[in-house]
Amino acid sequence: MRFYKAVDVRQALNGFALLLDGKPIKTPAGHALLSPTRALAEAIAQEWRGQGERIVPATMPLAKSLNTGIDRVASSRDAIIDDLAKFADSDLLCYRTADPEELVQRQSAAWDPWLAWSEQRYGARLKVVTGMTHIDQPPDALDRLRRAIAAHDDHRLVALHPGVTITGSAILGLALVAKAMTADEAFAAAQVDEEYQAERWGRDAEAESVRARRLNDLRAARRFIDLLD
Repeated sequence: MRFYKAVDVRQALNGFALLLDGKPIKTPAGHALLSPTRALAEAIAQEWRGQGERIVPATMPLAKSLNTGIDRVASSRDAIIDDLAKFADSDLLCYRTADPEELVQRQSAAWDPWLAWSEQRYGARLKVVTGMTHIDQPPDALDRLRRAIAAHDDHRLVALHPGVTITGSAILGLALVAKAMTADEAFAAAQVDEEYQAERWGRDAEAESVRARRLNDLRAARRFIDLLD
């Protein structure tokens, strides 16, 4: 049940605190809920203000992301970085179909620019193969991408996680968090194969529901990044 009336933001020593009826909000683990920017704090305050008689955590993605960054990432940074870096070794963008030609062209148009972006931005050039047989990527490229992932602070790692795991691509995730592409663009790039099949065989209601949830998660991650700057 909702237990508060007023939600406020107050500047604190190490960020911006959120208060319910004048009392600072704590994270689930008991830490002070401090936002690094006022913009993010105000957006989270709006999530709290928008709650009805019952508090629905699913409608508070920004608050959830901030909680995660404070409670979980700081103590698990290396494990999270390792998990995300593994995606580069089997990056979606590197595995192409041999046919039909239309899908070949769609994959190339959607994915080649981001492989080039990775090479230009990080000096990480990944190899491309036809088929699904795993190929070993150049160790130097993988190391560069891992370092690119590790360069993110705790809060940005929270947003990077869905960017990478939802798309199946370390490169698309990095591009999303770098604001080189929108959430919709990242999702469209990740869904080239699925969209091609749906156009030909029809759309499944359950699959479309899952797609919608994943897109919303990417949009929330991108908004979280935008509010951190």
